[in-house]
Amino acid sequence: MKKVFGLLMVATMVAFTACTKTAETAEEEATATVEEAAAAVDSAAAVLDSAAAATVDSVQAAN
Repeated sequence: MKKVFGLLMVATMVAFTACTKTAETAEEEATATVEEAAAAVDSAAAVLDSAAAATVDSVQAAN
C-alpha cells in the first residue's frame, strides 16, 4: 500500500509540475507578444510624429 501511495504522490507531483510549466510558458509567450505589439505601436507612433513634424515645418516654411 505504501508503494501505491508513493507512486500516486510522485505522479501527482509530476503532473503538477507539467501543468505549472505549461502555464508559465504560455504566460511568457503572451508577455513576449504584448511586448512585440508595444514595440510596433511605438515605432508607428515615431513615424507619425516625424511625419507631423515635417508637415508643420513645411507649412511654416510656406508662410
